[in-house]
Amino acid sequence: MNGMNGLRRYQWLMGILLVALFLTGCETGHDFVKKTEFKDADKIVVIFAGPVDNAWATDVSNFSVYEEPDPDIRLNIKEAALGPDKTTLTLNFEAPLNQGEAHILSTTNIVSEGQDLGAATLTVKKLYFGILMTIFLGAALIQNFVFTKYLGLCVFFGTSQKRSTAIGMGIVFTTVMVFAGMMAWALYQFVLKPYQLTYLNIVVFIGLVSLSVQGVDTILRKVNPALFKAFGVYLVLVIANCIAIAVPLMLADNEYNAWESLMLALGAGLGFMLALFLMACVRERLELAKIPPSFRGLPIAFVTAGLFALAFLGFSGLSIY
Repeated sequence: MNGMNGLRRYQWLMGILLVALFLTGCETGHDFVKKTEFKDADKIVVIFAGPVDNAWATDVSNFSVYEEPDPDIRLNIKEAALGPDKTTLTLNFEAPLNQGEAHILSTTNIVSEGQDLGAATLTVKKLYFGILMTIFLGAALIQNFVFTKYLGLCVFFGTSQKRSTAIGMGIVFTTVMVFAGMMAWALYQFVLKPYQLTYLNIVVFIGLVSLSVQGVDTILRKVNPALFKAFGVYLVLVIANCIAIAVPLMLADNEYNAWESLMLALGAGLGFMLALFLMACVRERLELAKIPPSFRGLPIAFVTAGLFALAFLGFSGLSIY
């Protein structure tokens, strides 16, 4: 029994390591190079497995850097500085780097303690897990579709009167977004794009969202009739919800892969649920507040939504990764 438990723990550990390698990556392109990374806005740091010669490391002519999509445009290196341990090399560039793109760093033959270790071609890019978290938190908070893009307002105002309905609607909407987003990605990558039918994106994506909503509608009608009745017409309105159409269009326009599309759809859905929950909490309290008759109902809801939008503007300058 102990042996089986140990085997299971080993299998879980290996699985976690494989996922970590997939998300972050550890390939540098040369056995003597341990790590490459961006630093600040205009620096690239290269960490070697051992000390390198100072004369080789500080000669900028030994290095060539370009963005992976633009191999013909070489970036100007202002200075190459070697750390006191002689294993950390910092390349300073004359202009800020576009760290959203992978950079290719080529070196002449690396010299370490008088030995020629051969040339290296290194890839410098951000950790993939960080990119995924940037897409997720960007869709959920920084660029919240309701409070910063003002999309999906019909369903937002219609189902944010009670917390129970808001949470249920948020879960349903997130489920629809994830299924519709992943189907839209697959259809775009394997059908629309290869056969040059991208001009049909909007028509096809509306159909996919409608199919997803119809599936959720049928399941919810059988599983939870009370929640289905509480949603009323607003569940059907998800078909024409601007967010439900915007997410597939965004993932197609940005050429996201499957993981990135999943993070975008999940972030958009959870961001919408957060907006619904916050609004429902306030509107329940407003029912007991002394509000002028002319502001009761939808007018005070619009005022409250505007205040939330102002609050979410505080995330606009946030840079995650």
